[in-house]
Amino acid sequence: MQRRGALFGMPGGSGSRKMATGDIGELLVPHMPTIRVPRSGDRVYKNECAFSYDSPNSEGGLYVCMNTFLAFGREHVERHFRKTGQSVYMHLKRHVREKVRGASGGALPKRRNSKNFLDLDTDDDLNSDDYEYEDEAKLVIFPDHYEIALPNIEELPALVTIACDAVLSSKSPYRKQDPDTWENELPVSKYANNLTQLDNGVRIPPSGWKCARCDLRENLWLNLTDGSVLCGKWFFDSSGGNGHALEHYRDTGYPLAVKLGTITPDGADVYSFQEEEAVLDPHLAKHLAHFGIDMLHMHGTENGLQDNDIKPRVSEWEVIQETGTKLKPMYGPGYTGLKNLGNSCYLSSVMQAIFSIPEFQRAYVGNLPRIFDYSPLDPTQDFNTQMTKLGHGLLSGQYSKPPVKSELIEQVMKEEHKPQQNGISPRMFKAFVSKSHPEFSSNRQQDAQEFFLHLVNLVERNRIGSENPSDVFRFLVEERIQCCQTRKVRYTERVDYLMQLPVAMEAATNKDELIAYELTRREAESNRRPLPELVRAKIPFSACLQAFSEPENVDDFWSSALQAKSAGVKTSRFASFPEYLVVQIKKFTFGLDWVPKKFDVSIDMPDLLDINHLRARGLQPGEEELPDISPPIVIPDDSKDRLMTQLIDPSDIDESSVMQLAEMGFPLEACRKAVYFTGNMGAEVAFNWIVVHMEEPDFAEPLTMPGYGGAASAGASVFGATGLDNQPPEETVAIITSMGFHRNQAIQALRATNSNLERALDWIFSHPEFEEDSDFVIEMENNANANIVSEAKPEGPRVKDGSGMYELFAFISHMGTSTMSGHYVCHIKKEGRWVIYNDHKVCASERPPKDLGYMYFYRRIPS
Repeated sequence: MQRRGALFGMPGGSGSRKMATGDIGELLVPHMPTIRVPRSGDRVYKNECAFSYDSPNSEGGLYVCMNTFLAFGREHVERHFRKTGQSVYMHLKRHVREKVRGASGGALPKRRNSKNFLDLDTDDDLNSDDYEYEDEAKLVIFPDHYEIALPNIEELPALVTIACDAVLSSKSPYRKQDPDTWENELPVSKYANNLTQLDNGVRIPPSGWKCARCDLRENLWLNLTDGSVLCGKWFFDSSGGNGHALEHYRDTGYPLAVKLGTITPDGADVYSFQEEEAVLDPHLAKHLAHFGIDMLHMHGTENGLQDNDIKPRVSEWEVIQETGTKLKPMYGPGYTGLKNLGNSCYLSSVMQAIFSIPEFQRAYVGNLPRIFDYSPLDPTQDFNTQMTKLGHGLLSGQYSKPPVKSELIEQVMKEEHKPQQNGISPRMFKAFVSKSHPEFSSNRQQDAQEFFLHLVNLVERNRIGSENPSDVFRFLVEERIQCCQTRKVRYTERVDYLMQLPVAMEAATNKDELIAYELTRREAESNRRPLPELVRAKIPFSACLQAFSEPENVDDFWSSALQAKSAGVKTSRFASFPEYLVVQIKKFTFGLDWVPKKFDVSIDMPDLLDINHLRARGLQPGEEELPDISPPIVIPDDSKDRLMTQLIDPSDIDESSVMQLAEMGFPLEACRKAVYFTGNMGAEVAFNWIVVHMEEPDFAEPLTMPGYGGAASAGASVFGATGLDNQPPEETVAIITSMGFHRNQAIQALRATNSNLERALDWIFSHPEFEEDSDFVIEMENNANANIVSEAKPEGPRVKDGSGMYELFAFISHMGTSTMSGHYVCHIKKEGRWVIYNDHKVCASERPPKDLGYMYFYRRIPS
């Protein structure tokens, strides 16, 4: 046992001596009640600090609290000790050394390293043949930093030994987010061992597949019992389909199917209809061989096409990622990349753009000491803490340092490698912001625009005092609808956070070239020849802006003057201009078969944008307003009973209608809300609800209702789980007050933590200065309903109106056929030059593809 320097040395001596067993036991006795053995369900964080991106690979290592199992870097462990009084931590450190060379110059044969015991990711930047890892663990007792080397079975009390062993052997809480182990999380199907396969002579060709019941040639599944090839549904692999594979199972009971196009020597996507989940088939090679498929010669490409046969969108991938150009790596503050966790590039691109905005930098990184000091006892479950951590990681430059020659020479002399961190891993941030969200919590690709609105919603719900950085995106839209029969008008306002710009395909300037390409492409596909080089439609930005401002026909407009539905014409204009304008290009649509597809377009997006001509004008001279009479609520007789039942129990949602909408590409939770709020009246009625609400920030948020543990409605979800009146559940308030806390304090804590009891208690302990701030609570109660009304017409700082002149400073580009696949890259203009953020790689951009973006970020030019 050692202390910093020479602890427990003889008086006047410079050395240290080993403590006797009794001495270690006596030292640990006062702390024994705080040392716990991890139970099932406990999250043990030993890969990453709760406040920073320090890890056992960092120079100072990582400290794991032996009571809460939270981990802290050297810079933050003292904060946790002072706040909680927890004294015993396990210090973890991984050393990376160059392997000893043999006489011939090569590394010695690999031997089992008994000192490599931490369940950590290896450094991808290092060649595993040249370096070896050695892990070190020890107990550290604060505040005097006494150190006890591990393992130390003879001298440690049994409980401490068991606790240390359990911590060291625990798995990462983010294991399911690791793309390399995603497949290993799947269960083995109970039908795999004794699967019946019909001897019907079916042989599956290596390509050219087509659904046996329709004309679809994508998202095809091979039934492993009879060899039928049928199309799938959206719910499993995020692709469109007519559900014929599921229908076949219902007709025959044949349980297992494999997705064609995913078969490789390593495995394939297998689904069990009976078990209703993705599964593993340990006998897949045998089952495929029954139909003439050799796994060892298969390649994972859609419809069996080899990579050298057809390369769709190769040009798009190369241009957006600036492939073929020698890009100079960038280091330092603001030039830190984010490692890809497996289809997490949508999150990385959005967060890079967000933290390039000064208001977000000031709100989180600028308040770092305050946010960290007043974080709850579990900072991994606090939005503001994790936002601050991510912002500091991206902006500090601490995790983006170039290699220094003098350091390299020193490392060679010491034969120890100090790896330069190449980007940070947003595992903890992604786990928190995506929890309880069925799409963002998955390992599938997502829509960057939907995640942007999801993040805005979280910022709204977790604002720091009166400061709300998302206000920079917030603006008012004036909608004018004119009744075609009476010519009277109605003006309304709504809140929005981004401008959706339609693609004016009819305005393409290279139509002849597009027609020639399409004819050549179809001929190449029919003859199985390589496709011609992609020709992209060139669309003038002015045409898209014109399409945005054109009137839109409304067929079911309620005319209060007629007291009936009538045809109307709707136009939308800006009632206020935001400080930062986010423009989304609506590149994604649906084909005639309802399969999502993407427009291949090039739009000459301007560096300077002037939208002052889109300013709302309000009621004009000569216009007559429609009377303010709400339409009657009319429910068909055959639907009244179902509607009333539906409003009582959300568990009876018509899942068939939900899936019909989901197949169109809408988020699953949005589809559930649409079916719920339209009373199970069918997919067509629910579709109309989606059209009306799809631009709301919480459009894709999960459906929760009062009495079922959630919010009152989709429109009120920004207020969390406290309902329309912003009042926490009375039973939860009673639990806290029974512990001796004031009622006002309980209400305030529950509102600040979305009515989560455990987090509310943490909040109370970490905010003692608010204990008697009853005036604040009363003010919140009085203004609860006013806040809801303000959603329709925010006042004061909620809208930062100004000039409509903007300058482009960032854009996010998408590569792939739909938002549910592909890859995202972000370009940001910093210090006068464009920089490309491609996951963990950050480089100076040479040819920023501004014409191929999906989301554009503009900042207002001061007038």
